[in-house]
Amino acid sequence: MKTNEILSNGSRRAFLQLSAAATAAMAFRIATEATLAAEDRKTFHPGAVVIDANENPLGPCDAAQKAIVDMAPQGGRYSYWLKEEFVKTFTEMEGLKPEYLRVFPGSSEPLHFSVLSFTSPAKSYVTADPGYEAGMRAAKFSGARVVKTPLTKLYAHDVKAMVAAAPDAGLFYVCTPNNPTGTMTPHSDIEQLLAAKPKGSVVLADEAYIHFSNGTSVLDLVKANQDVIVLRTFSKIYGMAGIRCGMAIGRPDLLEKLETYNSGSALPITAVAAATASLKHEHLVSERKQLNAAIRQKTFDWLAGKGYAYVPSETNFFMVDTKRPAKEVIDAMAKRNVYIGRVWPVWPTYVRITVGTQPEMDAFHEAFEAVMTNAKTVGFVPTLPKRRSYPDGQDWPSA
Repeated sequence: MKTNEILSNGSRRAFLQLSAAATAAMAFRIATEATLAAEDRKTFHPGAVVIDANENPLGPCDAAQKAIVDMAPQGGRYSYWLKEEFVKTFTEMEGLKPEYLRVFPGSSEPLHFSVLSFTSPAKSYVTADPGYEAGMRAAKFSGARVVKTPLTKLYAHDVKAMVAAAPDAGLFYVCTPNNPTGTMTPHSDIEQLLAAKPKGSVVLADEAYIHFSNGTSVLDLVKANQDVIVLRTFSKIYGMAGIRCGMAIGRPDLLEKLETYNSGSALPITAVAAATASLKHEHLVSERKQLNAAIRQKTFDWLAGKGYAYVPSETNFFMVDTKRPAKEVIDAMAKRNVYIGRVWPVWPTYVRITVGTQPEMDAFHEAFEAVMTNAKTVGFVPTLPKRRSYPDGQDWPSA
C-alpha cells in the first residue's frame, strides 16, 4: 500500500508499519571486510606493513588497469551495455544462462540482500563459528535468530550440525574457503546440506576466495537448479577491493528476491570494464594462485620451524595461535608498524594474518618473532572448543 493510500484510508497501523520499515531501511548498513577490519584499525604510519583485511597488494592486473584508464573519459555516461558484456563473458565461460547472474558493486550487497530475503523472525540464519560476520549483522535487520555451529576437526562447515541446530532455517551461509580459517568445505558436504535442509530454505555459498584454493566450486549445483546462490567477487585474487565488482549466481526466481532490496543504480563503468578485462586474462588466476601459495607456504614453513601453531589455509590469509589474548599481539605488532587482522571471540588466542608480498611477510616474521618471544608452542592446528550450537597479471616478488 502506498503512503498516500495509507493516509487517505486513515490506517494508523499500516502507516506505523511503513514507518518502521522505512526507519529500519535507513538504519541498515552493509558490512564488508573493509568495515569490519576498520573497527580495530588505527592510522597507518609511513612504511607500514598492512596485512589485516585480506587485501591483494598487487591491485588490478595490467589489462584491468588499462581498461580503467581507457574507460575513465567516458565516466559521464552510464554505459549499461558494459554490464551486458560482462554478463555475456562470465556466463559463456561458466556455461550458464545470462538470467542466472546478477552483478553488484562487490559481493557484500548480495550477501546482505540474501539474508534479508530468506530470513525472518520465523526463519533462522545459520553460519559457522568462527565465520565471516557480515551476514550475522544483516540478520539483526531481518529479526532472524542467528545460529552458529563449530567447524569440524578439518575446519569445514559441519553441515549435519547446521541442519540439526536449525530446523527453522531460512538461510545456511557457507563461506568456502572459510573466512577466517581459509579452509574448504567439500562439495559433497554442500550437496548433503542441500539434501537435508528444511524445505524452502536456501544455501548461500560464498566463494570469495575460491580462486586461491584447490577446492571445487558449487556452480554446478546452480546449473542443476538447486536451492543455492553462489557469491563471487573481484576484490580478492583479482585485486579490485577498492574498485568494487561482484556477483550473485543462482536460479532466476531466487535472484529476483534479492532485487527487492537492490536500488538498481548503475554500476561504476570502470569497475565493470576492469572486471571484464580480468576475466579475459587467460593466465591471471593461475599465476596469482601459484604465487600466493608459494609465499604462504614459505610463511607456514617459517612458523613451523619456529614452533608457532597455525591453521593450514588454502587462501590469502590464515589463523595463527598467539597463546595469549590475541588483541595484545595485534597492539604489539602495530607498535612495530605491522598491522595484522582481527580476533574471533570463539578463538580468543588466534589472529588472522593476510598473505602479502614476500617483503611484507619477511617484515611480519621479524616483528612476530620479537612480539612472541617466550610465547611459543609446538603443533600446527588449534584445539577446537567443545562442540556446541548457540544463537546469537602482475607478479609478486619471488618467494
